[in-house]
Amino acid sequence: MSGDAEAGGGPLLFARYAFPPNERGLCGPDDHAALREHAAAGEAGPGLAALARGFDGAWPYLQLIAAANRVASPLDSRVVEAYWVGNSLLDNVRISDYGAFLDERFRRRAGPGWAEIARALPLGAVPHHSFHVFSVYPWVGLLRAGRADPSLHILDHCRIGWGQVVATDPLTVRRRPLTWDGRLLGLGPAALHPVTGGFITGLRPGDWVSLHWDCVCDRLTQPQLRALRRYTARHLRLATMPGTC
Repeated sequence: MSGDAEAGGGPLLFARYAFPPNERGLCGPDDHAALREHAAAGEAGPGLAALARGFDGAWPYLQLIAAANRVASPLDSRVVEAYWVGNSLLDNVRISDYGAFLDERFRRRAGPGWAEIARALPLGAVPHHSFHVFSVYPWVGLLRAGRADPSLHILDHCRIGWGQVVATDPLTVRRRPLTWDGRLLGLGPAALHPVTGGFITGLRPGDWVSLHWDCVCDRLTQPQLRALRRYTARHLRLATMPGTC
């Protein structure tokens, strides 16, 4: 866990990752101003935990991971990190439990796309945000249907990305964008990318950071960076593996 995350605990870490899509009206409760205030001030408290429970997409994932690891709070920092970045807690979620979780919440909504979700489960899917973005959300299906714009943009910004700081004024990172060749999702060559916001102070060139909708969510340690890369690559592969088109 990075020093930034340890300082604020799990609820604050959750707020940093959840705020960018919440501000855009994509998920969570309507009071995104309150979420921003918590994240910007570095203060948690009971009000933030109540806001987190209003994320009907992410909150059940946290509950699933916590229960599988016998962790009392879904907002434990290890659980929050597991969902957004990835760690060993994901390996303790049984495939049968994850399958039942997805079946209950998303089978009807997925429609014909459910077959692809079910096929990916025994091949290595875990309850990480990247699987939800690449396989549960409908955007990859829209890519296959020829609607690359805005689907690719949404996928690239909704996933938790990573980048290395190259300048701080204005804040600029070098990151690998998501690519689509008409058949497969991948990551393109690293390129400079301006960052529009964030909650982490004291960044310096060379630091690695996580990104959600162009917002810096956390400073990444090397183990975290490796985990985020690994789970992203795994779920990119599952989303466009042969036989799913």
